[in-house]
Amino acid sequence: MKIELPKVNKIKIGTCSWNYDSWVGLVYTKRCNRSAEYLTEYAKHFSTVEIDSWFYKPPTLSDANEYLERAGKNLMFSCKLHQGITLTHFRPKKTDATLRENPEFLSVDAYNHYTAPLQTMLPQIGAIELEFEYLNRSKMPSLDVFLKKMDDFFSKIDRTFPLAVETRNKNYLHAEYFSLLKEHNVAHVFTEKLYMPHIYEVYEKFGDLLSDTVLIRLLGGDRAEIEKKTGNKWDTIVYEKHDLHEIAKMAKHISAQGKKLFIYVNNHYEGSAVRTIERMRTLFSVSEGTI
Repeated sequence: MKIELPKVNKIKIGTCSWNYDSWVGLVYTKRCNRSAEYLTEYAKHFSTVEIDSWFYKPPTLSDANEYLERAGKNLMFSCKLHQGITLTHFRPKKTDATLRENPEFLSVDAYNHYTAPLQTMLPQIGAIELEFEYLNRSKMPSLDVFLKKMDDFFSKIDRTFPLAVETRNKNYLHAEYFSLLKEHNVAHVFTEKLYMPHIYEVYEKFGDLLSDTVLIRLLGGDRAEIEKKTGNKWDTIVYEKHDLHEIAKMAKHISAQGKKLFIYVNNHYEGSAVRTIERMRTLFSVSEGTI
């Protein structure tokens, strides 16, 4: 089944990260020594990319400038906010260790430090993503407390950059959550992954409570299982998702409302993000480079 998408210019599609030698022959013509070097060829195939590495190491001005220079003016970036700002507690080195609170959780100063090098990238940033891990009650007492902390954060920071929030608590996906994001014009990140409800089911319930921008991340199921199947070679689909057409229909509906939509595909979703995007373009009835 092919789905005609209106306003495809508002859809940007790309991958979660891009530094994979096994994409040589699919996306790249040769192996590169540094991840940034791949961006020039990447930008010829995709309209956006997610920078996952900044979740672990904050960006520098030289990072931002090199990415812009190599990617050109048409590639849009979504950037993971550093985990030092989105983790409620430090990651324990031992599973039975006592939790220690992170004093920079949703810190305005830490956020300003993160965004300072990115001013030159602003025209090409689709969103800065706040990715929150699954929060049990020892880390976050309730949804109400979580929303209060986000409301306070959004109200204090400089809102120059577009923001997006990804929660991995399915019990947080209520009208109050979506309404807060909409009030602050913050995008929700629909995450298709293990232990979360299908994104098209969530969209059916709360699609009328979204801001002007929407993000979709197709992450997949058991990472260890799919890594075993692929051998960490990400050039072939090994686990075909039979409901991809439902996600395409969801994208069609979002696009028809005139919203900006960024779709990011992980290799772990089906075995090859590149091959999954080829499938999606077929469903969308568009050619490479259109979205």
